[in-house]
Amino acid sequence: MTTYTLGINAAYHDCAACLVADGALVAAAEEERFTHVKHGKRAVPFSAWQLPYHAIDFCLREANIRLTDVAHVAYSYDPTQLASWPDAREATISLPLQPSAHLRPGTAPWEALFMCYIANAPRQLAGGAPHALKSRFEGARHDGPFRWHYVEHHAAHEASAYLAAPFDDCAVLTMDGRGERVTTSYGLYRDGGYRRIKHIELPNSLGLLYERITEHLGFLRSSDEYKVMALASFGEDAYRSAFRELVRYVGEGEYRVAEIDLERALGPARRKGEPFDKRHQDIARSLQVALEETVLQMAEWLHRETKADELCMAGGVALNCVLNARVRDKGPFRSVWVQPAAGDAGTALGAALLVDREASGTETKRWTMQHAYWGPEFDDAEIEAFLRQARLPYSKPRSIAEAAAELLAQDRILGWFQGRMEFGPRALGARSVIASPIAESMQARLNALKEREDFRPVAPAVLEEEAQNWFVSAGPCTGPDAAAGPGSTIRAPFMLFIYDVRPDKADRIPAVRHTDGTARIQTVARAHNPLYYDVIKAFGQRTGVPVLVNTSFNTRGEPIVCTPRDAVECFYTSPLDALAIGSFLLEKRSP
Repeated sequence: MTTYTLGINAAYHDCAACLVADGALVAAAEEERFTHVKHGKRAVPFSAWQLPYHAIDFCLREANIRLTDVAHVAYSYDPTQLASWPDAREATISLPLQPSAHLRPGTAPWEALFMCYIANAPRQLAGGAPHALKSRFEGARHDGPFRWHYVEHHAAHEASAYLAAPFDDCAVLTMDGRGERVTTSYGLYRDGGYRRIKHIELPNSLGLLYERITEHLGFLRSSDEYKVMALASFGEDAYRSAFRELVRYVGEGEYRVAEIDLERALGPARRKGEPFDKRHQDIARSLQVALEETVLQMAEWLHRETKADELCMAGGVALNCVLNARVRDKGPFRSVWVQPAAGDAGTALGAALLVDREASGTETKRWTMQHAYWGPEFDDAEIEAFLRQARLPYSKPRSIAEAAAELLAQDRILGWFQGRMEFGPRALGARSVIASPIAESMQARLNALKEREDFRPVAPAVLEEEAQNWFVSAGPCTGPDAAAGPGSTIRAPFMLFIYDVRPDKADRIPAVRHTDGTARIQTVARAHNPLYYDVIKAFGQRTGVPVLVNTSFNTRGEPIVCTPRDAVECFYTSPLDALAIGSFLLEKRSP
């Protein structure tokens, strides 16, 4: 009999759900894709009651089961780790009507309500589903038939890495803003068992430091950190002394983050909508350099402690692809693997894998994450029924890959909607906007189409067997996500590392070459996404360039599209030229 474990992330942001069956992932998705609310909800304490019901419903539907068929529910936050956690069965809370009017040093005004929501998450799961989704939740109670498990946040991050990574033994490094109190953890996975070596607690947090600077630069914290990473490439390390005061590595894997006046140290904060100047670029660059220097020292210590050849990473900081490349190229590990849903969404996966493993009593790894396509999919019958209902003109080419490649070779920009949706923040050829990288102007066209800042790069997708001919890593390491030079195989399926564009190829793919000469690449293997592989190959046959621009299929303020309706609405409300959706092609008339 199959044993199902449902994983949930909901305490902070990036709400998500996943379903594991006997050690193997069945489905995973983020709530934002269904509700159109970026990150699912804001990461504020009084939103902790919200559960990812739509994502949960999808996961149960994918397995054709109901909540009553689930044996275990793993929730990726453990309130018992907090010193102030009472006996939840006996405790009551007292909350002022206006909590922020009763601030006391060292206390959070909403903490009691936050804890109440976490304690009541099992009841909320069993009885709080929206009316339209209730059928899959009926019959369940907070005390069963499933067994509820609170999983420490960083234990979930760790498990999402070592239990999904393609390694039998590896060191583990997780870094994010915060969990219950932990912000960074180190560990070793060996002989089927995991041991945490050390962790770092609040107030010292590399993730929260990056968030603070993100906000200082006029971006949305806990959301726009990737924009700061892109801006950093244009600046110089002019604020080195300020950042060495802010963050300092003290040895033995420990670092300290100081609480200093940012306006005094870095100048006035930028307001949203104000132009960027050299000072902003230099602040971003100095932050990025400080992060890289600190994490490289942390990686050196972890390597000495574990003697491991491989490293796997998770946590929101591990979504920084420039940092990841520095660890790959300058760090001591032979191979580096990063969980594709490294942010908080991935803790749903880690919590489920960990609880499933503990419940099964086996230490044998039964699954590894070869791809990120774990979300909803729609067959041609469903897609065509929607297109007909909407009375939209469409065609059905003999080969959608060949038809799309022909349009791409004409410098047209396409929405690409195929197969199962990606799990994690990166569009990887299932819900993508694709275009030719040959014209330098394509970057500006795409940034205008998506209403993005003009300094932000766009990323290339390249056939795996061609990657080493177009890109090269700066360091000597080899492995699943790194290669040293000609003849080596580059495998970067999750778009989480940067590579240098080969100088002799730079003028052939200028749209995807960032100002520093790098590109955040995705290598595409036919075994994992045959249709996406075929369109890149067909484009290469027409142009001699087996590379496409790949960016997420969404417009500003919207999550990546999930359904055919989402795709069509995005297509007709943006300057996209065509939409390849399943076997069908929609094109706009020229103005």
